[in-house]
Amino acid sequence: MFGPGWKEGCVGCSFSADHAEGALPHLEHHDVSFVVVSRAPMKEIAPFQKRMGWRFKWVSSYDSDFNYDYQVSFTKQEIATGKVYYNFEVGDFQSEEMAGRSVFYKDEAGDIFHTYSSNARGGDHLLGAYNYLDLTPKGRDEGRGMTDWVRHHDKYGASEAARV
Repeated sequence: MFGPGWKEGCVGCSFSADHAEGALPHLEHHDVSFVVVSRAPMKEIAPFQKRMGWRFKWVSSYDSDFNYDYQVSFTKQEIATGKVYYNFEVGDFQSEEMAGRSVFYKDEAGDIFHTYSSNARGGDHLLGAYNYLDLTPKGRDEGRGMTDWVRHHDKYGASEAARV
């Protein structure tokens, strides 16, 4: 969602984060924690989180292999080959940071288990805006993908507003 040196988060991941924000009180009252993990240091993440008005817990994996272990970040060596292992297959390199969701369970003894992961468009069902758009005549109307139309929520211009 936010790599080291980036000025702002990935547009698609930010779109996803916007949807999580409204669910937080419901998740918290169902004994579920929602945490976003990014490789950038917290000093780079914090201003963007504040700008976007997000309250969810956001942590940095800057000094760990976490993102690499879950195949959503790639080493310079992997990038140099032009091929990376992402979304459970080897494919063309697209970006140093890619989308992924993982679920963990902590049992009564304190042991932690990885119970679920999905990458790429595997999180579309979590995006309420898509569910609404899928009901409309034009649907998602995504030319080449979500980045054709999705913006950070504070970057939509008046000319992009719906005409009522």
